[in-house]
Amino acid sequence: MKRSTLLTLAVIAAVIALFFFMTAGRAREECTVCMDFRGRSNCASAVAPKQPEAVETARTTACGPIANGMDETIACGNTPPATVQCKTR
Repeated sequence: MKRSTLLTLAVIAAVIALFFFMTAGRAREECTVCMDFRGRSNCASAVAPKQPEAVETARTTACGPIANGMDETIACGNTPPATVQCKTR
């Protein structure tokens, strides 16, 4: 292989490693949240550095498919979760 090809591959690998470290490397909490809203239910999981962030992200993700429009999305987000399960990674 040419030297320039190896250098390019090394740079790409470094960028991928940096991206992984910056996003998932610091995520310590993994939470699964189930939401019940207006007769519909959905569960979603999220990871984040702290538990409240993981719960909020999972709640928002779980509300997406069961809420229609901005008003319902906000109302679903303000509804207490049916279940919350968290674990440290």
